[in-house]
Amino acid sequence: VQLQASGGGLVQPGGSLRLSCAVFGLPLDSNAIGWFRQAPGKEREGLICSNYDGRTDVSDFVKGRFSISRDNAKSTAYLQMNNLKPEDTAVYYCATTPICAYEYYYWGQGTLVTVSS
Repeated sequence: VQLQASGGGLVQPGGSLRLSCAVFGLPLDSNAIGWFRQAPGKEREGLICSNYDGRTDVSDFVKGRFSISRDNAKSTAYLQMNNLKPEDTAVYYCATTPICAYEYYYWGQGTLVTVSS
């Protein structure tokens, strides 16, 4: 199983970015997928998760700004991030789990998002 996160880069405060996570070797339509991030010097934190049945779990600190979607046919999940702030600067990871809030078994390599003017 491999997960490939992409789409990171430099964005100005207030801007938007969409990250992608391509999943190989695991049926995305029967698994949940989540996004996490880790800022320098901080612990990894969970952001959002999409269950196979469409239910989503969203952390309060990104609610209203971040959203998750998936294209099961392409075996790809997306993280749409709007109104980005400098404190959103981090390495973003995707990971899969049978159901959101369970243990995540497979992780992508991370993609760096830098929010700066």
